[in-house]
Amino acid sequence: MAYDEDLADRIRELVAGEDDVDERRMFGGLAFLVNGNMAVAASGAGGLLVRADPAGAEAWIDGEAVTPMVMRGREMRGWLRVVGELEGTDLELWVSRGLAYARSLPPKGT
Repeated sequence: MAYDEDLADRIRELVAGEDDVDERRMFGGLAFLVNGNMAVAASGAGGLLVRADPAGAEAWIDGEAVTPMVMRGREMRGWLRVVGELEGTDLELWVSRGLAYARSLPPKGT
């Protein structure tokens, strides 16, 4: 499955003007990185991937719209998959969470 281009465009609009944000195709999706650290992505498997502080991410998991990201059968701590209606302030909230956490990490060489 290809990533949702409409979702990618809406993320792009939200991060426009943000410092040090780049986009890159990764894992079949389109990722948005801050200083080389992935913050959010329009996932190739559908929905939005959000990088979050592993210590607090579990509080946002509801088992339906927000689940842990699973890669190769393994749950990835601090990574969330958000599905369903990602409109307006909901998308803005998730993108801001991902950006904030990625900014808290040391820059990576790109």
